[in-house]
Amino acid sequence: FGSGSSREHAVWALTEYGFRAVISPGFADIFYNNALKNGLLPITLPEATVNMLLDLVEEQPDVQIHIDLQEQIVRLPDGQTASFEIDPYRKQCLLQGLDDLGYLLAQEEAITAYERARDGILTPS
Repeated sequence: FGSGSSREHAVWALTEYGFRAVISPGFADIFYNNALKNGLLPITLPEATVNMLLDLVEEQPDVQIHIDLQEQIVRLPDGQTASFEIDPYRKQCLLQGLDDLGYLLAQEEAITAYERARDGILTPS
């Protein structure tokens, strides 16, 4: 998914349309990273699982598929689940609604304390 999308516009189009996650057997690296940086969760699942989801949606267009980011699980109405992997940093950013800059700004106290503890270490002589 997203193999021809080297710009963030592909992600923006999906998020502006209301998508918060995309499930696919695979993603182009640039799309995957752009998605995470812009608040869209790209979920990689085995091709057989994705095909089963596509069949389910085709049969029941109003079916609800629940994604639990905290537990890293996709849950189907019949109770079946599929787990997915995500980088812990990116997971926290998505859960907290932060981009990279927002994450750094939220760490201001820790950064200030770190700098104070090392005051003078890098002072030129």
